[in-house]
Amino acid sequence: MLFRFITLFSILSTFTVNAAQLDSFNEKLSKSIANELIKQSIPGAAYTVVRNNKIIVMENFGYTDKTNKSKVDNNTVFRLASVSKPFAATIAIMLAQEKKLNLSDPITKFLPNFALATKGAADKIQLKHLLSHSSGLMPNAYDNLLHENWNMAKIISRFDRVTPICRPAKCYGYQNIAYGFLQPAIEAVTKKSYASLLQERIFSPLKMDNASVGIDVFLTQNNTAKPHILRKRVKTGQKTRAGKDIRRYIWRTVDVEPDYYKVAPAAGVNASITDLAKWLIANLGNNPEVLSPALLTELTIPRIRTKKDLRRRYWREHLSDAHYGYGWRIYQFEGHPIIYHSGWVAGYRADIGYSPTLDIGFAILINAESNVINKISSQFWIQAHELYLSNNKS
Repeated sequence: MLFRFITLFSILSTFTVNAAQLDSFNEKLSKSIANELIKQSIPGAAYTVVRNNKIIVMENFGYTDKTNKSKVDNNTVFRLASVSKPFAATIAIMLAQEKKLNLSDPITKFLPNFALATKGAADKIQLKHLLSHSSGLMPNAYDNLLHENWNMAKIISRFDRVTPICRPAKCYGYQNIAYGFLQPAIEAVTKKSYASLLQERIFSPLKMDNASVGIDVFLTQNNTAKPHILRKRVKTGQKTRAGKDIRRYIWRTVDVEPDYYKVAPAAGVNASITDLAKWLIANLGNNPEVLSPALLTELTIPRIRTKKDLRRRYWREHLSDAHYGYGWRIYQFEGHPIIYHSGWVAGYRADIGYSPTLDIGFAILINAESNVINKISSQFWIQAHELYLSNNKS
């Protein structure tokens, strides 16, 4: 049985949504998300919808682990995985706009031991290429070594065996380890730790009270969602209308892995759904003293095309174009831009996105490795655009 908590607030928006439309939207959304989570026996989840500077919905499902002792609530902390990348990009652009960090600097200025198999190629990779995944490195370069208990210095020493697949800024190749290279650059120009900078510049000003960086903090927090991996799927003896077997998903609680915490800018942030609601509101432009309009614009300029995203299941019928900016994906979804990112790390999934034109944002966190999150997010954006269109026609 799923546990739910719903909070509704008034909406300020660029187009009018009456109470009946809002109730219908929330009811339809809640049912569709609950159905998808039930189908896959997801242990726990939380989602939020924000509009302008208000939270429309904040809803929780299930439990922090399979013991069913602690229910997920608004302040339950999940790992954000790659949803951490927009935070790193935000800090980097803040520093660049303050003239403290030059995005055209080569990464070798901060990592002098970083080298590639092609002579001189490492010196051509600039900070801005790391931010946009356009470094020219093969996708996910050496991510496998994060699981081998290697430290970052040893991993970096291996790059001298890597030949670039293209020149910087000429092709897209998603990175985690290379995204982590932003940390020494940021720390070098500020003389502060990456974690303390996020706290000082983002978490504290936005009152993201449960947000943190790193495994040590996560393990000391009491209200955390535990990670789950799929053990097996068993037949229930029932069939769908199409005649397919209905299976029950069996999840196993596992330990929190330190692997991707080694690359904090790529995957090191922990946060609750309340924190992400505040983060979305700020990215929609409602906290200009923290995230300035110029900053938000710089983050969301399309930098490199990501053709593979156009084939994403559940999304592909609605996407006409896809790019990566600085720390964010920029999708053209039914004629409107969505600023978006997803995250996946052992036992967790996260999705977040906002539409500047619809003035709406959505985030969902689950403590299981399930692709159902892709379906849920795409369904949300379909319903949001239907609501927008229905109001524009009236």
